[in-house]
Amino acid sequence: MKTDTLFYRLFQAFPSVFFELIGQPGTVANSYQFTSIELKQQAFRLDGVFLPTPNNPNQLIYFLEVQFQKDEAFYQRVFAEIFLYLYQYQSVNDWRAVVIFPRRSLEPDETKPYSLLLNSPQVQRVYLNELGETADTSIGVGIVQLVVCRESRTAAKAKQLIEQARRQLTNALTQQEIIEFIETVVIYKFPRLSREEVEAMLGLDVIRNTRVYQEAKEEGKQEGKQEGKQEGKQEGKLEAVPRLLKLGLSTEQIAEALELNIDMVRQAAEKQAN
Repeated sequence: MKTDTLFYRLFQAFPSVFFELIGQPGTVANSYQFTSIELKQQAFRLDGVFLPTPNNPNQLIYFLEVQFQKDEAFYQRVFAEIFLYLYQYQSVNDWRAVVIFPRRSLEPDETKPYSLLLNSPQVQRVYLNELGETADTSIGVGIVQLVVCRESRTAAKAKQLIEQARRQLTNALTQQEIIEFIETVVIYKFPRLSREEVEAMLGLDVIRNTRVYQEAKEEGKQEGKQEGKQEGKQEGKLEAVPRLLKLGLSTEQIAEALELNIDMVRQAAEKQAN
């Protein structure tokens, strides 16, 4: 698993972490849905986009890029993708780009063509090794740092985060999900260890035998069933899009009527056109 993919999985599962990372309250995530968007251009794809929910349509759009290797063409590609998105989707929302580097040395050396953007509020660069005190107080930001910390410190950092989650999180299901993601990060960093060995190293074999953890696990199963039902409803709504288009409704009107994200409606419309 590539490191950047692990980050996108983290933000998909816990979108509040992204907003904590850029210095905003984690509750802002309630107004967004995290997605990836295919652009009609060869090799162009936005892997991480926080789009406003239908209930908060005027919020900023956040474009997220995670870069863990040196690439002098990085900013050329990122800004080309962003402006291509704004053109294709005719977006009227203001936007921000957030770029995550593990350290400054991996940023492209030549940034002059984009200096106005990079030095404006439009673009925020995050260097994980410079997060400082935020990482000590936020579990989410701590997990971000866990991904890039040295292997020699990984076990101790993971144990600290697990204990922090057990101490600070009152919702048992959220606590379980956070702990499982921490375990996923450690498994990623130690691919030669079995899951059982990782559990023993982090003390999870003991934690998982507690009643609280077992109850959270059962609650998670029940929520999963409910989410499956919701997904089925959403698929049914998307199947109605072609019929509504034939009746002359616009994508905006369909999105409002079906209570769907407008980008989902556009994608359904594009499938019909193809």
